[in-house]
Amino acid sequence: MGQEEAVDKLGCEKAFVRLLRADEIVCRVSTINERGLSLLLFKDARVDQKILDETFTPFGWKRTHQIIDGNLYCTVEIWDSEKCQWIAKQDVGTTSYSEKEKGQASDSFKRACFNWGVGRELYTAPFIWIGAGHATIQKKDNKFTTSDRFSVESISYNEQREINALVIVNGKGVKVFELKPRQKGRQDIGNQQNTGGKPDEGQEADCKEEPSRETGSREKAGQELGNRQKAGQKPEENRITDMQKSILEQELKRTGVPIENVLARYKIHKLEQMTLEIYTKALNGLKKSKTKEAA
Repeated sequence: MGQEEAVDKLGCEKAFVRLLRADEIVCRVSTINERGLSLLLFKDARVDQKILDETFTPFGWKRTHQIIDGNLYCTVEIWDSEKCQWIAKQDVGTTSYSEKEKGQASDSFKRACFNWGVGRELYTAPFIWIGAGHATIQKKDNKFTTSDRFSVESISYNEQREINALVIVNGKGVKVFELKPRQKGRQDIGNQQNTGGKPDEGQEADCKEEPSRETGSREKAGQELGNRQKAGQKPEENRITDMQKSILEQELKRTGVPIENVLARYKIHKLEQMTLEIYTKALNGLKKSKTKEAA
């Protein structure tokens, strides 16, 4: 009986969608100014297809697209052999800056795959800031740009499938950002392409000007707020987490609203000064804003 239980358990584990490897993650510039730039982590549709094939076999899933109220939706269905039926999950896409229809189809597919757990760990990414000293930033036509390319050299996750260690390098292989595990007693999984150094070796890149590298899920953020209120901490100590900063960055990118506008509206000078109350108001306002149209 023990052996059968072990086989069943192994089968269940194989049914879970695996975590992304370092070489499957794409770094894209989110915001940029004279002081530096921020990055967001993405996956592409090819990675989604590969992981779906690995997890459910090429014959165990399918995708379809539907237009609802003028928006392109994607439905990804997985075959459930126990129920003998297809299980569907759906999401909508947004317009890309080139090839509008193809961009919407790809984006809706990637979003639908998030619903199946493919790459969902990217939502726990820290706020990634690269200071001007670690990037080549130019100003053209009153806009800041960079020709630098960045990639994930290594990444690892904790037992809750949250990112807890991350190294970003530029096109020359120079480390420009590092997140180190904050809890040594917690088991890590999925450590990919390790550079060989111990977790505590080295220094975090350009960490003096920007927020701490603390990460956590939305649930943890709520728990932290409750703990702070119970402890009677001052309002200025109720700063937002890196997870919340990442969510805010994504909304700013979606709407095209400059971060400077948000800071000016709430009379703060930098993101580190943003409180949970300001964050909630700003995020609610951005969610009500329309998605920036492609140029």
